[in-house]
Amino acid sequence: MAQKGLIGVQMSTIAPAKMPKFDAFESMQKLTEIGYHCIEISQVPMTAENVAGFRRSIDELGMNVSSCTASVAPMVPGMPGEYLCEPEDFKKIVDDCKALDCDMLRIGMLPMTCMGSYEKTMNFAKQADEIAAKLKEEGIDLYYHNHHIEFVKYDGKYLLDIIKDNAPNIGFELDTHWIHFGGEDPVSFIKRYAGRIRLLHLKDYRIGEMQVPEGGIDVSNREAMMKFMGGFKSVVQFAEVGEGTLPIKACIEAGLAGGAEYFLVEQDDCYGRDPFESLKISHDNLVKLGFGDWF
Repeated sequence: MAQKGLIGVQMSTIAPAKMPKFDAFESMQKLTEIGYHCIEISQVPMTAENVAGFRRSIDELGMNVSSCTASVAPMVPGMPGEYLCEPEDFKKIVDDCKALDCDMLRIGMLPMTCMGSYEKTMNFAKQADEIAAKLKEEGIDLYYHNHHIEFVKYDGKYLLDIIKDNAPNIGFELDTHWIHFGGEDPVSFIKRYAGRIRLLHLKDYRIGEMQVPEGGIDVSNREAMMKFMGGFKSVVQFAEVGEGTLPIKACIEAGLAGGAEYFLVEQDDCYGRDPFESLKISHDNLVKLGFGDWF
């Protein structure tokens, strides 16, 4: 077992859609100033310009690209993008990985069209496994990232376990927040997947402050009551690592023991805070937890 892993940043935290201006190299400079030297690329268009910016950060800043993101097939039919099921896209995705010295691809989620269907999930697992075998020939491993939806059960078995048991060529990128949201203890669940993980998402979980309208709620107004109850149900938030309720240190230790090499800080929503500020809070908390030499 390795003595330590490498802590990095999932790029969706600072994706172009969340930033007023995105420049790949400048963004990497900001991350290295905080103390990060590893990234997972997601939600960043793999244009020639962005690939060149990431390559420059490897050469000049010592950045490590743990993994890139790809989809097996469109999330919904006709959705534009690059897909591993298309031969030309497959080649371009592999070339991008090799340009960035990256030997891992990860699937962010199974297609929306598969949800709610055991048969379609099985078809996805078979297709993804075949693609994973092809990627192995190129020296690239394929990993599947979970959300909470994979904790739906078919005949008493989690969808995520069904994928695992029917796609032997695929590894798993487990996400601490979504495991907890799905109703499982992240530490014990990570241990269950030992030997199938090289990537772990460090994402904390908290309950946000409930906002009650000034003057209270008009209980005779059904619309107002429904709006309030909607807020009551949706106060779960993503938190900076160490600012929530999850046993982050134990999650990291379980991941390392199970074969994880990369531990990627991700925050889907920073709730108005600058994403780089959130990433610094996570970095500093991880240093306090004793992982300062993992950066």
